[in-house]
Amino acid sequence: MKQQRIYIDTSIVGGFFDKEFEKETKMLFERLENKEVIFVLSTVLWKELKDAPPNVKSLLNNYGKDSFERVALTNEAKELANKYIAENVVGKTSLDDCRHIALATINKVDVLASWNFKHIVNLSRIKGYNAVNLKNGHITLEIRNPKDLIDYGKGI
Repeated sequence: MKQQRIYIDTSIVGGFFDKEFEKETKMLFERLENKEVIFVLSTVLWKELKDAPPNVKSLLNNYGKDSFERVALTNEAKELANKYIAENVVGKTSLDDCRHIALATINKVDVLASWNFKHIVNLSRIKGYNAVNLKNGHITLEIRNPKDLIDYGKGI
């Protein structure tokens, strides 16, 4: 069975240590450990992690390099991110969030996982991002929080 490619943003890494989000986040990381999924990590994520607390910053070092696919911020992704802002999906202060969406879109991941309910995992925002994607010849992007990405029925 093909591994599901899940683009994660910085909120997923931080969620590993957050009381509110840790249970489902750790369950998602278990899927990574079991080789059911591969995490797609971007240069935007690594840039954001530079200012994170040490435990958050070092979490991904606990996993083998084969657990990840790395993608770089390209001009195409920057342009698409700017279109989300130009179309008023979100404001200019959410540029990095837009870059996460654009990178996930351009790299055709199976799903983007985030705990950011304000700017990313938000039905009106998802519709906006996908409207811009379709208008510009891209795929529609599946965007979910980790609760939706856990197989609760395992072993039953």
